[in-house]
Amino acid sequence: MTITWMILFGMLGLVVGSFLNVCIDRLPAKKSLAYPPSHCDTCQHPLKIRDNIPVFSYLWLRGKCRYCGARIPQRILWVELSTGILFAFLFWRYGLTLEFPLIAFYTCILFVLAVIDLRHKLILNVIVYPAAAIALIIGFFLPEFDIYKGLLGGAVGFAILMIPALVSRTGMGWGDVKMAGLIGLMTGYPRVFVGLLGGIILGGVTAVTLIILKKKSRKDTIPFGPFLALGAFLALIYGQELLDWYLALFI
Repeated sequence: MTITWMILFGMLGLVVGSFLNVCIDRLPAKKSLAYPPSHCDTCQHPLKIRDNIPVFSYLWLRGKCRYCGARIPQRILWVELSTGILFAFLFWRYGLTLEFPLIAFYTCILFVLAVIDLRHKLILNVIVYPAAAIALIIGFFLPEFDIYKGLLGGAVGFAILMIPALVSRTGMGWGDVKMAGLIGLMTGYPRVFVGLLGGIILGGVTAVTLIILKKKSRKDTIPFGPFLALGAFLALIYGQELLDWYLALFI
């Protein structure tokens, strides 16, 4: 039965991933998420339902528009697949509990922020501010998501990345700082440290690797949002376990 439910929620994740692609495409351009309906960006032809079936339409059409033959970005496929896998995993992890939809929601927010930052080097306020408000509401009405820990986590996250943003003119951006505050609201205190430290380590290792491989130079900037998002995801899922493991090293 668990596998059946995982498949069902995985399919739901594919549908959600399709909507996330709409957010990723339209929010940076300040376009409406509802209008105009789905269409080909090249020929502007409206897409029918058969053209919009997550994953399957892309594979059936071999990654090309049915009407003009223009290539559909591979990102469309990978976002849908990734969201489906994440939803299946989160159901396996939490089952039919209150944590499942909340962590799934936070995961979607982090995913959209990460992909947009990777593509445009932007952390959008139109995502961060509403998500922060929702995190506060969740913490206020649901005792298990302590609002006081959330507020403290948000303050800590914002303060930690504010320092390098003030010191460096070309490194840390204020979008990253605001995203760190959002991560603190999501994860709470002290798991915010897991999220930020995880993001810093992942970002640092990636940057050094790219420099060694001569894919980037020291003067190049690398979007930090995707690493913050991944660190936050780890903190949401495994934050307490990682904290317990770390503290056990000193006992």
